[in-house]
Amino acid sequence: MGTPEFAVATLQALVDNDYNVVAVVTQPDKPVGRHGSVLQASPVKQFALTHGLPVLQPEKMKDPVFLEQLRSYHANLQVVVAFRMLPEVVWDMPAYGTFNVHAALLPQYRGAAPINWAVINGETRTGVTTFFLDKDIDTGRVIKQLPFDIADSYNVEDVYNGLMALGADICLQTLELIVEADGHPAAIDQNAMLSDVGELHAAPKIFKDTCRIEWNKPSKRIYDFVRGLSPVPGAWTTLVAPDGKSSVLKIFATSKTNETTQAAPGSLSVVHRQLFVATVDGLLRIDELQAAGKKRMPAADFLNGVKDIERYILA
Repeated sequence: MGTPEFAVATLQALVDNDYNVVAVVTQPDKPVGRHGSVLQASPVKQFALTHGLPVLQPEKMKDPVFLEQLRSYHANLQVVVAFRMLPEVVWDMPAYGTFNVHAALLPQYRGAAPINWAVINGETRTGVTTFFLDKDIDTGRVIKQLPFDIADSYNVEDVYNGLMALGADICLQTLELIVEADGHPAAIDQNAMLSDVGELHAAPKIFKDTCRIEWNKPSKRIYDFVRGLSPVPGAWTTLVAPDGKSSVLKIFATSKTNETTQAAPGSLSVVHRQLFVATVDGLLRIDELQAAGKKRMPAADFLNGVKDIERYILA
């Protein structure tokens, strides 16, 4: 059960290692295009169809027709990767239960966007966890964990790609444990892990307002915030012109500096064709951005099309 590209790597690992995938469950096709007249299949569905795997796409997980279809496959086990919350009637159906591949080291970063929030919060390590589903979100018994180091230069795409491959690995390792234990591998209650993980960080869904940059914060916080949202969905700010007109500016990459400044947060400056913005504790260099109606570009190219940029501010 899964929908995005992240889940395809695990499905491919199952197929390549000759596991008997009796069916695939994914989200309904999504309307795309200017008028929403074209339906686009999820990456998981596209992969499944090319490998001749049956595909189920329920609108509602408690739909009696879907439940009957699901039961008809007599699956011993269900594997969930980047899908949706399942009702008990679904996750409790197989004899061996249902386990989830989660892109964080639980109990840290429970929620919909664990990769983004780990980078936003400046973590130097994250990982993947397999756990048995239960009635709450991301709280089930942990089967296995694998760590992943986050370099200071990584953006969320780098971590996503690393965890996508690691997720496929941990799925195969978890399946071996489950088979060896006849469906009952050793698993740890997350409550027993709480004393070792310190302050818990959540990973709620990210919305547009979540992505707005606050320049009155330290440079390191903003640097992490930008890379934790790059390239998708992208951190953004408002570019305010000298005449008061404003437009949205997306920021995809920045660099930390050792430069201090007395300028107000959000103030812009240019040195040797490089664009800098003031934060609460210094200057941050803007490396890649996207102006409204334009393509993503290096900051130097952006400067070629804007006069007197130092009279603008970011708010």
